[in-house]
Amino acid sequence: MNTEIRQQISQVLGGMGEELDITQKQYEDAVESYKAVGDWLSRDGSPLASYKPEILPQGSFLLGTMIKRVHEKDHVDIDLVCRLSGLTNGWTAYDVKMAVGDRLKDSGTYAGMLLPEGRRCWTLQYAEDRGFHMDILPSLVGENYFVLMERKFSDMEMENVRSLAIYITDNQHYNYFTSTNPLDWPLSNMFGFASWFKYRSQVTMRKSFSLNESVKPVPAFNRKKLPLQQIVQILKRHRDIMFDGDDKKPISIIITTLAALAYNGEIDILTGLQNVVTTMHNHIEHRFVPSTGKRHWCIPNPVNPTENFADKWVDCREKENNFWIWLKQVTADVAAIADQDNVPSLKKSMERPFGDNLVKSVFEQAGHATRGLRESGALYMSAGTGRLGASGRTSVPNHNNFGRRE
Repeated sequence: MNTEIRQQISQVLGGMGEELDITQKQYEDAVESYKAVGDWLSRDGSPLASYKPEILPQGSFLLGTMIKRVHEKDHVDIDLVCRLSGLTNGWTAYDVKMAVGDRLKDSGTYAGMLLPEGRRCWTLQYAEDRGFHMDILPSLVGENYFVLMERKFSDMEMENVRSLAIYITDNQHYNYFTSTNPLDWPLSNMFGFASWFKYRSQVTMRKSFSLNESVKPVPAFNRKKLPLQQIVQILKRHRDIMFDGDDKKPISIIITTLAALAYNGEIDILTGLQNVVTTMHNHIEHRFVPSTGKRHWCIPNPVNPTENFADKWVDCREKENNFWIWLKQVTADVAAIADQDNVPSLKKSMERPFGDNLVKSVFEQAGHATRGLRESGALYMSAGTGRLGASGRTSVPNHNNFGRRE
């Protein structure tokens, strides 16, 4: 395949990433909603006010890898953290979680939206026309946390990122009801992970940045994604189409982690996507686990190596099998897409793995762009192939309203 064709396929894949992204209106609605929740938790008179509660995005909303729903009736899941600091009154994790839940119940707005307590989170179910629900995870941060946030991240300072771990509530943890020492609570490091992911996204730039830059209450809405963000969005869409709501599908954190580890800084989406799907398995370890006496698959959290993102595979072989089935299929589908050399066959190769409606929209947008190039006189025809593009030797003349060439 020549370079021009690869570039055209990459442009189509990049266009698909843009089509998958939530709209700026959806983004702004979500930000407005979670800022309002934070205001309610922290305003004067709130039992939580002295602990400075702050609502922060985590997960795909923070990473910039959210994607649209496959089905219109499906809600977008927005993951949030309720970050508390300065807690000194000896509360258990149960007390902290109930305090957040009780404050939400005290609101005439949120009481009717609040679902029953989840394992770690409280969920607010917004109206159908808003198209999303919010999972709010109560958490505590240590006294050195905010100092660490101002430091610079680099390859030599991974310990800084690991130190951003926060103490979270989990009603299945053995001391959920008993321990008043947060050091005994479960740890999570979603903000350290976001900083690590940002660094991997900029692997060719090796740009230093403060940790605070990648963990903001309102991350900037950016329609123009970095290649790694688009690759993750494309992989998640493939997963969603393939499993169509099956809760045993490969989870996003595994896809995101393996993609970031496999990514080598490719600017070209097709090249990056091919590299990721063909090498991501190299970052899955097969470890001996003393507690079971067997070897199990392990996908370590890059900012907390003791955490295994594939830990659920031990108890659910279907989740393990589904991951390997998906990886084999997405590798084959990406290879098939890369093998196309004309628009009709490329479109057809993308419809099954990514959905007819999405692919139709992508090619319609590509068609608009092509017409714009032609009308500006910047569209050329490759003399050797007859394919249209923005480079070549033979200029393609414009057409007037009567079909005559000008």
